[in-house]
Amino acid sequence: MTGTHSRPTARELIETVVAPGSWRCWDEPVTVSTADPEYRADLARARERTGLDESVITGSGLLDGARVAVVACEFGFLAGSIGVAAGERLVRAVRRATAERLPLLAAPASGGTRMQEGTVAFVQMVKVTAAIAAHKTAGLPYLVHLRHPTTGGVFASWGSLGHVTTAEPGALIGFLGPRVHEALYGERFPEGVQVAEHLYAHGLVDAVLPTAELPDAAARALRVLRGAGRATAPAVGPADCRSGGPAEGPAAEAPADAPVAAPGHDGAPGDGAVPEAAESIRRSRRPERPGVRALLRVAADDVTPLSGTGAGEHDPGMLLALARVGGTPCVVLGHDRGHPDPGPDPGPDAAVRPEAGVGQPLGPAGLRTARRGMRVAAELGLPLLTVVDTAGAALSQAAEEGGLAGEIARCLADLVTLPAPTLCLLLGQGAGGGALALLPADRVLAARHAWLSPLPPEGASAILYRTTERADEVAARQGVRSADLLAAGIVDRIVEEAPQARAREREGAQRRPSDGAGPAVARGPGPEADAADAPHAFLARLGAILGAELATLRAQDPAARLAARRAAGRG
Repeated sequence: MTGTHSRPTARELIETVVAPGSWRCWDEPVTVSTADPEYRADLARARERTGLDESVITGSGLLDGARVAVVACEFGFLAGSIGVAAGERLVRAVRRATAERLPLLAAPASGGTRMQEGTVAFVQMVKVTAAIAAHKTAGLPYLVHLRHPTTGGVFASWGSLGHVTTAEPGALIGFLGPRVHEALYGERFPEGVQVAEHLYAHGLVDAVLPTAELPDAAARALRVLRGAGRATAPAVGPADCRSGGPAEGPAAEAPADAPVAAPGHDGAPGDGAVPEAAESIRRSRRPERPGVRALLRVAADDVTPLSGTGAGEHDPGMLLALARVGGTPCVVLGHDRGHPDPGPDPGPDAAVRPEAGVGQPLGPAGLRTARRGMRVAAELGLPLLTVVDTAGAALSQAAEEGGLAGEIARCLADLVTLPAPTLCLLLGQGAGGGALALLPADRVLAARHAWLSPLPPEGASAILYRTTERADEVAARQGVRSADLLAAGIVDRIVEEAPQARAREREGAQRRPSDGAGPAVARGPGPEADAADAPHAFLARLGAILGAELATLRAQDPAARLAARRAAGRG
């Protein structure tokens, strides 16, 4: 429902969002210049009713202790419509926010173009859009909160360009207002379509929240989005599994038992230290193994989920979020298999709980959602963390007709050319094109029991032998396990999952032969635990490692980082 209860005015919204006493209005007085007596009377009544001189208020204030620019429509002023004066006020405000390097929060509530001014008002949407595009091109955050109602040209321009878009509960939001639709087509528009909650379900807005919750939500998003740009690299500890890579150190605030990789470790099989491919595949498929949502719940702060493509598609099998992972702001996108809660954690966070439908094979909409995350990272210069954990892409008529193969190709093309720092984590299963689509990165890490293959081993066995019963044999030959990927240069670093293995890493580092003849292999008793046995501890360590890796990539010279990506065959 759209509701008829009282909703906040533009002034009330601003008072809610910015700190008391911090608001600075940017608006210059507007004089009435129209010669149309009826329109002059409409303007006079709107001014008297609202106490405003136009339908838009602009200015800046403090949010979460930092300045932010705000533009808000007042629906009580001629239905929040945008004429020439309102359009020019918006453009000036957006340009000032860009010049002063301020994030911008827009809160439209508008019927669209002001009909009394006609075409000249209509084209103001182009000017406002151009100013918003320039703001985003400058690497500055743009947040949108759609209020009741938002329709017409406002929704079709600056109301639909946010990096993060939220909406009022029950708000009427749509391109063609229902009254216009009924007048033009002689029938009522279907109920429940142009409603905030429906748009959220279809990936057009990222959250539905009341005005009272907007300050916290905007502050949380901006704590990540404002973190864009170059950073100082963390202190690095002992050498990584492969030369030239960062390792967690004091600045990463890694737990005391964080792993220290043995110098020169190349993933060669050893007596129990490196599991067989079949064993890793079995462990990666344990129902209780933690996935990307569990990773965010344990190892991330300031998580802001982004819903779908922003263009009418939503695939719950792909998670996209803004977050601070291990303290480093980034865009996170990853396969979501709907794993259970990892156990004791700092507290429940509904934002990263599994939703209905997770665990389905990844389809074209999921990959288009991933590409939205890549665009956000590129626009704002934020590091991108991709998390691979998938049994494979969707195999269906709908997936084929939706352009699955083309979306995989476009994901690959976007990743290899992305100007932002990129880090890939192989967390569990890595089967087929769905895994490949998120693989290219400046650095690739793998959990010990993660794996990567052209198809699930059962599928490869069926192709080669017309049976799935030789899947283990095929997997062993194909070099799918993390140790094989490390040796092949596909993975840069392996993160151990079991406490026993981490202890042997440290022991091996201490007694490694000085002649460099090969890695020291520690002997260990019996089967080891994996990430599913102590998920919270594993994810906490993993988060510290990821944070340090992301911070190091962020601190690198961009040209040098991109050159290294090309030299590694990843760009």
